[in-house]
Amino acid sequence: MSELPQTRYAKAGDLSIAYQVAGAGPIDLIIVPGLVSHVECFHELPGYSRMIERFTKFARVITFDKRGTGLSDRVPDAPTYEDRMDDITAVLDAVGSERAAFFAISEGGALSALFAVTYPGRTTALVTFGAYARVCVAADYPIGVDREMFTQAIDAMAELWGTGAFLAVVSASRADDPDVRTLWARIERLSMSPGGFRALNQINLDIDVRAVLPSVRVPTLVLHAEADIFPIQAARYFADHIPAARWVHLPGIDHYPWLGPMDELFAEIEEFLTGTRPAPDVDRVLATVLFTDIVGSTQRAATLGDRRWRELLDAHDATVRRELARARGREIKTTGDGFFAAFDGPARAIRCAVAIREQSRALGIDVRAGLHTGECERRADDLAGIAVHIGARVAAHAQAGEVLVTSTVRDLVAGSGLTFADRGEHALAGVPELWRLLAVGV
Repeated sequence: MSELPQTRYAKAGDLSIAYQVAGAGPIDLIIVPGLVSHVECFHELPGYSRMIERFTKFARVITFDKRGTGLSDRVPDAPTYEDRMDDITAVLDAVGSERAAFFAISEGGALSALFAVTYPGRTTALVTFGAYARVCVAADYPIGVDREMFTQAIDAMAELWGTGAFLAVVSASRADDPDVRTLWARIERLSMSPGGFRALNQINLDIDVRAVLPSVRVPTLVLHAEADIFPIQAARYFADHIPAARWVHLPGIDHYPWLGPMDELFAEIEEFLTGTRPAPDVDRVLATVLFTDIVGSTQRAATLGDRRWRELLDAHDATVRRELARARGREIKTTGDGFFAAFDGPARAIRCAVAIREQSRALGIDVRAGLHTGECERRADDLAGIAVHIGARVAAHAQAGEVLVTSTVRDLVAGSGLTFADRGEHALAGVPELWRLLAVGV
Protein backbone atom coordinates (compact mmCIF):
# COMPACT_ATOMS: atom_id res chain seq x y z
CA MET A 1 0.00 0.00 0.00
CA SER A 2 1.31 3.47 -0.87
CA GLU A 3 0.14 4.92 2.44
CA LEU A 4 -0.67 2.91 5.56
CA PRO A 5 -4.02 3.49 7.27
CA GLN A 6 -4.06 5.61 10.43
CA THR A 7 -4.54 3.80 13.74
CA ARG A 8 -7.45 5.10 15.82
CA TYR A 9 -9.15 3.92 19.00
CA ALA A 10 -12.73 2.90 19.78
CA LYS A 11 -14.10 2.76 23.32
CA ALA A 12 -15.45 -0.56 24.56
CA GLY A 13 -16.49 0.37 28.07
CA ASP A 14 -13.33 1.66 29.72
CA LEU A 15 -11.04 -0.05 27.21
CA SER A 16 -9.48 1.35 24.06
CA ILE A 17 -9.61 -0.90 21.01
CA ALA A 18 -7.16 -0.10 18.21
CA TYR A 19 -8.49 -0.15 14.65
CA GLN A 20 -7.70 0.99 11.11
CA VAL A 21 -9.88 1.75 8.09
CA ALA A 22 -8.73 1.45 4.48
CA GLY A 23 -10.62 2.22 1.28
CA ALA A 24 -14.13 3.47 0.66
CA GLY A 25 -15.84 0.63 -1.18
CA PRO A 26 -19.61 0.11 -1.26
CA ILE A 27 -19.64 -2.57 1.46
CA ASP A 28 -18.04 -2.69 4.89
CA LEU A 29 -15.71 -5.64 5.51
CA ILE A 30 -14.35 -6.16 9.02
CA ILE A 31 -11.43 -8.55 9.45
CA VAL A 32 -11.58 -10.46 12.73
CA PRO A 33 -8.05 -11.68 13.49
CA GLY A 34 -6.79 -14.88 15.05
CA LEU A 35 -4.85 -15.14 18.29
CA VAL A 36 -1.95 -12.86 17.26
CA SER A 37 -2.55 -9.45 15.72
CA HIS A 38 -1.03 -5.99 15.48
CA VAL A 39 -2.80 -3.57 13.13
CA GLU A 40 0.40 -1.67 12.38
CA CYS A 41 3.17 -4.29 12.36
CA PHE A 42 1.10 -6.74 10.32
CA HIS A 43 1.64 -4.42 7.34
CA GLU A 44 5.32 -5.42 7.45
CA LEU A 45 4.46 -9.08 6.88
CA PRO A 46 4.55 -10.49 3.35
CA GLY A 47 1.14 -10.27 1.71
CA TYR A 48 -0.80 -8.43 4.43
CA SER A 49 -0.91 -4.96 2.83
CA ARG A 50 -1.60 -6.58 -0.51
CA MET A 51 -4.61 -8.36 1.00
CA ILE A 52 -5.99 -5.14 2.47
CA GLU A 53 -5.42 -3.24 -0.78
CA ARG A 54 -7.11 -5.98 -2.80
CA PHE A 55 -10.17 -5.89 -0.57
CA THR A 56 -10.41 -2.09 -0.91
CA LYS A 57 -11.30 -2.61 -4.58
CA PHE A 58 -14.81 -3.53 -3.47
CA ALA A 59 -15.05 -2.72 0.25
CA ARG A 60 -14.23 -0.35 3.05
CA VAL A 61 -11.87 -2.55 5.07
CA ILE A 62 -11.86 -2.39 8.88
CA THR A 63 -9.13 -4.09 10.92
CA PHE A 64 -8.70 -4.14 14.70
CA ASP A 65 -6.81 -5.70 17.59
CA LYS A 66 -8.95 -7.59 20.08
CA ARG A 67 -8.59 -6.54 23.71
CA GLY A 68 -5.44 -7.96 25.24
CA THR A 69 -3.55 -7.95 21.93
CA GLY A 70 -1.63 -5.62 19.66
CA LEU A 71 -2.26 -1.93 20.24
CA SER A 72 -5.48 -2.46 22.19
CA ASP A 73 -5.59 -2.22 25.97
CA ARG A 74 -4.31 -5.15 27.98
CA VAL A 75 -6.72 -6.88 30.35
CA PRO A 76 -5.99 -8.65 33.67
CA ASP A 77 -8.07 -11.73 32.87
CA ALA A 78 -8.84 -13.74 29.76
CA PRO A 79 -11.75 -11.98 28.01
CA THR A 80 -15.02 -13.73 27.33
CA TYR A 81 -16.63 -13.98 23.92
CA GLU A 82 -19.18 -11.47 25.15
CA ASP A 83 -16.31 -9.05 25.86
CA ARG A 84 -14.88 -9.58 22.41
CA MET A 85 -18.23 -9.05 20.73
CA ASP A 86 -18.28 -5.70 22.55
CA ASP A 87 -14.93 -4.92 20.89
CA ILE A 88 -16.43 -5.55 17.45
CA THR A 89 -19.51 -3.49 18.22
CA ALA A 90 -17.36 -0.63 19.51
CA VAL A 91 -15.25 -0.59 16.35
CA LEU A 92 -18.28 -0.75 14.03
CA ASP A 93 -19.89 2.10 15.96
CA ALA A 94 -16.70 4.15 15.84
CA VAL A 95 -16.48 3.95 12.04
CA GLY A 96 -20.21 4.49 11.55
CA SER A 97 -20.90 1.04 10.16
CA GLU A 98 -24.43 -0.23 10.68
CA ARG A 99 -23.90 -3.54 8.88
CA ALA A 100 -20.73 -5.31 7.79
CA ALA A 101 -19.48 -8.48 6.19
CA PHE A 102 -17.01 -10.45 8.31
CA PHE A 103 -13.74 -12.04 7.23
CA ALA A 104 -12.77 -14.13 10.25
CA ILE A 105 -9.49 -15.98 10.68
CA SER A 106 -8.75 -18.95 12.93
CA GLU A 107 -10.36 -18.42 16.36
CA GLY A 108 -12.06 -15.35 14.91
CA GLY A 109 -14.39 -17.72 13.04
CA ALA A 110 -16.17 -18.95 16.16
CA LEU A 111 -16.40 -15.41 17.54
CA SER A 112 -17.84 -14.07 14.29
CA ALA A 113 -20.39 -16.88 14.05
CA LEU A 114 -21.56 -16.02 17.55
CA PHE A 115 -21.74 -12.32 16.61
CA ALA A 116 -23.74 -13.13 13.47
CA VAL A 117 -26.30 -15.00 15.54
CA THR A 118 -26.40 -12.41 18.33
CA TYR A 119 -26.48 -9.37 16.04
CA PRO A 120 -27.94 -10.58 12.72
CA GLY A 121 -29.03 -7.03 11.88
CA ARG A 122 -25.40 -5.90 11.85
CA THR A 123 -24.00 -8.82 9.85
CA THR A 124 -24.40 -9.09 6.08
CA ALA A 125 -22.18 -12.12 5.42
CA LEU A 126 -19.61 -14.36 7.08
CA VAL A 127 -16.39 -15.57 5.46
CA THR A 128 -13.98 -17.70 7.50
CA PHE A 129 -10.48 -19.06 6.93
CA GLY A 130 -8.99 -21.78 9.14
CA ALA A 131 -12.06 -21.71 11.41
CA TYR A 132 -13.30 -24.29 13.89
CA ALA A 133 -16.24 -24.60 16.26
CA ARG A 134 -14.34 -26.44 18.98
CA VAL A 135 -10.68 -27.31 19.55
CA CYS A 136 -10.64 -30.16 22.06
CA VAL A 137 -11.90 -33.66 21.50
CA ALA A 138 -15.21 -34.71 23.08
CA ALA A 139 -17.34 -37.83 23.06
CA ASP A 140 -19.50 -36.31 20.33
CA TYR A 141 -16.59 -34.50 18.65
CA PRO A 142 -13.84 -37.01 17.82
CA ILE A 143 -12.10 -34.68 15.36
CA GLY A 144 -10.80 -32.42 18.15
CA VAL A 145 -7.33 -32.49 19.71
CA ASP A 146 -6.42 -33.96 23.08
CA ARG A 147 -6.83 -31.30 25.79
CA GLU A 148 -3.74 -32.33 27.74
CA MET A 149 -1.57 -32.35 24.62
CA PHE A 150 -2.92 -28.94 23.61
CA THR A 151 -2.15 -27.55 27.09
CA GLN A 152 1.38 -28.91 26.93
CA ALA A 153 1.83 -27.34 23.49
CA ILE A 154 0.65 -23.97 24.86
CA ASP A 155 3.12 -24.18 27.76
CA ALA A 156 5.98 -25.10 25.44
CA MET A 157 5.15 -22.27 23.05
CA ALA A 158 4.87 -19.77 25.92
CA GLU A 159 8.45 -20.64 26.91
CA LEU A 160 9.55 -19.76 23.37
CA TRP A 161 7.32 -16.71 23.03
CA GLY A 162 9.07 -13.79 21.38
CA THR A 163 11.48 -15.96 19.37
CA GLY A 164 9.25 -16.36 16.32
CA ALA A 165 8.54 -20.03 17.01
CA PHE A 166 4.78 -19.49 16.61
CA LEU A 167 5.37 -18.68 12.93
CA ALA A 168 5.42 -22.42 12.24
CA VAL A 169 1.83 -22.57 13.51
CA VAL A 170 0.43 -19.69 11.45
CA SER A 171 2.59 -20.14 8.35
CA ALA A 172 4.35 -23.41 7.66
CA SER A 173 5.46 -22.08 4.26
CA ARG A 174 7.37 -19.18 5.88
CA ALA A 175 8.70 -20.99 8.95
CA ASP A 176 12.22 -21.38 7.54
CA ASP A 177 12.50 -17.84 6.19
CA PRO A 178 14.88 -16.08 8.63
CA ASP A 179 13.68 -12.59 7.67
CA VAL A 180 10.01 -13.38 8.24
CA ARG A 181 10.80 -15.26 11.44
CA THR A 182 12.72 -12.27 12.82
CA LEU A 183 9.81 -9.98 12.02
CA TRP A 184 7.29 -12.42 13.45
CA ALA A 185 9.32 -12.67 16.67
CA ARG A 186 8.93 -8.91 17.11
CA ILE A 187 5.20 -9.15 16.39
CA GLU A 188 4.89 -11.85 19.05
CA ARG A 189 6.51 -9.57 21.62
CA LEU A 190 4.44 -6.55 20.62
CA SER A 191 1.18 -8.49 20.38
CA MET A 192 1.18 -9.99 23.87
CA SER A 193 3.37 -11.32 26.68
CA PRO A 194 3.98 -15.03 27.34
CA GLY A 195 1.45 -14.81 30.18
CA GLY A 196 -1.02 -13.18 27.83
CA PHE A 197 -0.47 -15.98 25.33
CA ARG A 198 -1.33 -18.57 27.98
CA ALA A 199 -4.40 -16.65 29.17
CA LEU A 200 -5.80 -16.01 25.69
CA ASN A 201 -5.28 -19.63 24.69
CA GLN A 202 -7.51 -20.61 27.59
CA ILE A 203 -10.38 -19.35 25.44
CA ASN A 204 -9.36 -21.78 22.70
CA LEU A 205 -9.23 -24.63 25.18
CA ASP A 206 -12.81 -23.98 26.20
CA ILE A 207 -14.25 -22.79 22.90
CA ASP A 208 -17.40 -24.55 21.70
CA VAL A 209 -19.90 -22.76 19.47
CA ARG A 210 -21.33 -25.89 17.90
CA ALA A 211 -24.77 -25.19 19.35
CA VAL A 212 -25.06 -21.81 17.63
CA LEU A 213 -23.93 -22.83 14.13
CA PRO A 214 -27.41 -23.95 12.95
CA SER A 215 -28.72 -20.48 13.91
CA VAL A 216 -26.34 -18.63 11.57
CA ARG A 217 -28.67 -17.23 8.91
CA VAL A 218 -26.36 -14.90 7.01
CA PRO A 219 -24.67 -16.08 3.79
CA THR A 220 -21.54 -17.96 4.83
CA LEU A 221 -18.38 -18.99 2.98
CA VAL A 222 -16.00 -21.36 4.77
CA LEU A 223 -12.46 -21.46 3.35
CA HIS A 224 -9.64 -23.72 4.50
CA ALA A 225 -6.14 -24.54 3.27
CA GLU A 226 -5.74 -28.23 2.50
CA ALA A 227 -2.73 -28.73 4.77
CA ASP A 228 -3.57 -26.16 7.48
CA ILE A 229 -2.23 -27.06 10.92
CA PHE A 230 -5.85 -27.29 12.07
CA PRO A 231 -7.48 -30.38 10.56
CA ILE A 232 -9.65 -29.85 7.53
CA GLN A 233 -12.36 -31.93 9.21
CA ALA A 234 -12.83 -29.17 11.81
CA ALA A 235 -13.48 -26.56 9.13
CA ARG A 236 -15.73 -28.98 7.26
CA TYR A 237 -17.76 -29.51 10.44
CA PHE A 238 -18.05 -25.72 10.77
CA ALA A 239 -19.42 -25.47 7.22
CA ASP A 240 -21.71 -28.51 7.42
CA HIS A 241 -23.57 -27.19 10.47
CA ILE A 242 -24.29 -23.68 9.14
CA PRO A 243 -27.38 -23.73 6.91
CA ALA A 244 -26.50 -23.32 3.22
CA ALA A 245 -22.86 -22.48 3.96
CA ARG A 246 -20.56 -22.72 0.98
CA TRP A 247 -17.45 -24.85 1.52
CA VAL A 248 -14.20 -24.33 -0.42
CA HIS A 249 -10.85 -25.89 0.38
CA LEU A 250 -7.86 -24.18 -1.18
CA PRO A 251 -4.31 -25.33 -1.88
CA GLY A 252 -1.78 -24.29 0.72
CA ILE A 253 -0.35 -25.02 4.16
CA ASP A 254 -0.80 -21.69 5.96
CA HIS A 255 -3.19 -20.86 8.80
CA TYR A 256 -3.00 -17.08 8.28
CA PRO A 257 -4.14 -16.52 4.69
CA TRP A 258 -1.96 -13.58 3.60
CA LEU A 259 1.23 -15.55 4.32
CA GLY A 260 0.41 -18.05 1.57
CA PRO A 261 -0.95 -17.96 -2.00
CA MET A 262 -3.87 -15.54 -2.19
CA ASP A 263 -5.14 -15.09 -5.74
CA GLU A 264 -7.73 -17.87 -5.55
CA LEU A 265 -8.66 -16.76 -2.03
CA PHE A 266 -9.32 -13.20 -3.24
CA ALA A 267 -11.39 -14.45 -6.15
CA GLU A 268 -13.58 -16.64 -3.95
CA ILE A 269 -14.20 -13.88 -1.40
CA GLU A 270 -14.90 -11.14 -3.93
CA GLU A 271 -17.29 -13.33 -5.90
CA PHE A 272 -19.08 -14.38 -2.72
CA LEU A 273 -19.49 -10.82 -1.40
CA THR A 274 -20.17 -9.00 -4.66
CA GLY A 275 -21.56 -11.66 -7.00
CA THR A 276 -18.76 -11.00 -9.49
CA ARG A 277 -15.59 -13.00 -9.80
CA PRO A 278 -12.68 -10.69 -10.67
CA ALA A 279 -10.54 -11.27 -13.72
CA PRO A 280 -7.16 -12.72 -12.75
CA ASP A 281 -4.72 -9.98 -11.88
CA VAL A 282 -2.27 -11.06 -14.55
CA ASP A 283 -0.12 -8.99 -16.87
CA ARG A 284 2.96 -9.65 -18.92
CA VAL A 285 6.00 -7.42 -18.93
CA LEU A 286 9.53 -7.54 -20.27
CA ALA A 287 11.95 -7.47 -17.34
CA THR A 288 15.53 -8.28 -16.47
CA VAL A 289 15.52 -10.60 -13.47
CA LEU A 290 18.42 -10.77 -11.05
CA PHE A 291 19.10 -13.56 -8.58
CA THR A 292 21.87 -13.22 -6.00
CA ASP A 293 23.17 -15.74 -3.51
CA ILE A 294 25.79 -15.70 -0.75
CA VAL A 295 28.39 -18.37 -1.45
CA GLY A 296 29.07 -20.78 1.41
CA SER A 297 26.48 -19.20 3.70
CA THR A 298 25.83 -22.36 5.71
CA GLN A 299 29.50 -22.88 6.56
CA ARG A 300 29.95 -19.17 7.29
CA ALA A 301 26.98 -19.15 9.66
CA ALA A 302 28.37 -22.17 11.50
CA THR A 303 31.76 -20.49 11.86
CA LEU A 304 30.46 -17.11 13.04
CA GLY A 305 27.59 -18.26 15.24
CA ASP A 306 23.98 -17.16 15.03
CA ARG A 307 24.32 -13.63 16.41
CA ARG A 308 27.34 -12.55 14.37
CA TRP A 309 25.96 -14.18 11.22
CA ARG A 310 22.65 -12.40 11.68
CA GLU A 311 24.46 -9.07 12.00
CA LEU A 312 26.49 -9.76 8.87
CA LEU A 313 23.38 -10.88 6.96
CA ASP A 314 21.52 -7.72 8.02
CA ALA A 315 24.42 -5.58 6.74
CA HIS A 316 24.40 -7.50 3.45
CA ASP A 317 20.64 -7.10 3.05
CA ALA A 318 20.88 -3.36 3.70
CA THR A 319 23.63 -3.10 1.09
CA VAL A 320 21.60 -4.98 -1.53
CA ARG A 321 18.52 -2.85 -0.93
CA ARG A 322 20.57 0.34 -1.18
CA GLU A 323 22.02 -0.71 -4.53
CA LEU A 324 18.60 -1.80 -5.81
CA ALA A 325 17.23 1.64 -4.97
CA ARG A 326 20.09 3.35 -6.81
CA ALA A 327 19.53 1.24 -9.93
CA ARG A 328 15.74 1.55 -9.86
CA GLY A 329 15.45 -2.17 -9.25
CA ARG A 330 12.46 -3.73 -7.54
CA GLU A 331 12.91 -6.31 -4.81
CA ILE A 332 10.54 -9.18 -5.48
CA LYS A 333 11.50 -11.38 -2.54
CA THR A 334 14.38 -12.58 -0.43
CA THR A 335 15.56 -16.18 -0.60
CA GLY A 336 17.10 -16.54 2.85
CA ASP A 337 20.66 -15.58 1.92
CA GLY A 338 19.91 -14.03 -1.47
CA PHE A 339 17.59 -11.75 -3.42
CA PHE A 340 15.27 -11.94 -6.41
CA ALA A 341 14.86 -8.53 -8.05
CA ALA A 342 13.62 -7.10 -11.36
CA PHE A 343 14.67 -4.17 -13.54
CA ASP A 344 13.25 -2.37 -16.54
CA GLY A 345 16.72 -2.06 -18.07
CA PRO A 346 19.37 -4.81 -18.40
CA ALA A 347 22.41 -2.49 -18.20
CA ARG A 348 21.22 -1.07 -14.87
CA ALA A 349 20.59 -4.61 -13.66
CA ILE A 350 24.14 -5.68 -14.53
CA ARG A 351 25.72 -2.66 -12.91
CA CYS A 352 23.60 -3.21 -9.83
CA ALA A 353 24.75 -6.85 -9.64
CA VAL A 354 28.39 -5.77 -9.92
CA ALA A 355 27.90 -3.14 -7.20
CA ILE A 356 26.28 -5.73 -4.92
CA ARG A 357 29.24 -8.05 -5.51
CA GLU A 358 31.77 -5.33 -4.70
CA GLN A 359 29.96 -4.00 -1.66
CA SER A 360 29.51 -7.54 -0.35
CA ARG A 361 33.24 -8.20 -0.76
CA ALA A 362 33.88 -5.19 1.46
CA LEU A 363 31.82 -6.99 4.12
CA GLY A 364 33.87 -10.16 3.66
CA ILE A 365 31.07 -11.93 1.77
CA ASP A 366 31.29 -13.65 -1.63
CA VAL A 367 28.18 -13.25 -3.75
CA ARG A 368 27.27 -14.84 -7.06
CA ALA A 369 24.59 -13.49 -9.39
CA GLY A 370 22.62 -14.52 -12.46
CA LEU A 371 20.59 -12.38 -14.89
CA HIS A 372 18.21 -12.98 -17.78
CA THR A 373 15.86 -10.74 -19.73
CA GLY A 374 12.52 -12.07 -20.89
CA GLU A 375 8.75 -11.75 -20.75
CA CYS A 376 7.47 -12.31 -17.21
CA GLU A 377 4.00 -12.89 -15.86
CA ARG A 378 3.18 -10.18 -13.36
CA ARG A 379 0.83 -11.09 -10.52
CA ALA A 380 0.44 -8.17 -8.15
CA ASP A 381 3.87 -7.85 -6.47
CA ASP A 382 5.31 -11.09 -7.83
CA LEU A 383 6.84 -12.22 -11.12
CA ALA A 384 6.60 -15.68 -12.63
CA GLY A 385 7.21 -17.49 -15.88
CA ILE A 386 10.00 -19.21 -17.77
CA ALA A 387 12.19 -16.08 -17.74
CA VAL A 388 12.25 -16.17 -13.95
CA HIS A 389 13.22 -19.86 -13.95
CA ILE A 390 16.03 -19.15 -16.42
CA GLY A 391 17.41 -16.34 -14.24
CA ALA A 392 17.46 -18.62 -11.20
CA ARG A 393 19.20 -21.41 -13.13
CA VAL A 394 21.83 -18.99 -14.47
CA ALA A 395 22.63 -17.87 -10.91
CA ALA A 396 23.07 -21.50 -9.90
CA HIS A 397 25.83 -21.84 -12.55
CA ALA A 398 27.75 -18.76 -11.38
CA GLN A 399 30.98 -19.17 -9.45
CA ALA A 400 31.86 -17.24 -6.30
CA GLY A 401 32.13 -13.53 -7.12
CA GLU A 402 30.81 -14.06 -10.65
CA VAL A 403 27.98 -12.15 -12.36
CA LEU A 404 26.66 -14.47 -15.05
CA VAL A 405 24.21 -13.46 -17.81
CA THR A 406 22.52 -15.09 -20.78
CA SER A 407 23.37 -14.12 -24.33
CA THR A 408 19.98 -12.39 -24.45
CA VAL A 409 21.15 -9.92 -21.82
CA ARG A 410 24.53 -9.44 -23.57
CA ASP A 411 22.80 -8.65 -26.86
CA LEU A 412 20.50 -6.08 -25.27
CA VAL A 413 23.33 -4.03 -23.73
CA ALA A 414 25.38 -3.59 -26.89
CA GLY A 415 27.07 -0.19 -26.80
CA SER A 416 26.89 0.08 -23.02
CA GLY A 417 30.64 -0.37 -22.54
CA LEU A 418 30.11 -3.58 -20.54
CA THR A 419 32.44 -6.46 -21.35
CA PHE A 420 31.85 -10.19 -21.14
CA ALA A 421 33.77 -13.46 -21.08
CA ASP A 422 32.20 -16.42 -22.84
CA ARG A 423 31.46 -19.35 -20.50
CA GLY A 424 30.08 -21.63 -23.19
CA GLU A 425 26.74 -23.36 -23.65
CA HIS A 426 24.97 -24.95 -20.71
CA ALA A 427 21.87 -27.00 -20.04
CA LEU A 428 19.64 -25.25 -17.52
CA ALA A 429 17.60 -27.64 -15.38
CA GLY A 430 13.98 -27.76 -16.51
CA VAL A 431 14.59 -25.28 -19.38
CA PRO A 432 14.60 -26.38 -23.04
CA GLU A 433 17.69 -26.12 -25.29
CA LEU A 434 21.23 -25.09 -24.46
CA TRP A 435 21.93 -21.56 -23.24
CA ARG A 436 25.10 -19.55 -23.84
CA LEU A 437 26.27 -17.94 -20.61
CA LEU A 438 28.70 -15.05 -20.21
CA ALA A 439 30.52 -13.59 -17.21
CA VAL A 440 30.50 -9.83 -16.75
CA GLY A 441 34.02 -8.36 -16.94
CA VAL A 442 35.60 -6.93 -13.84
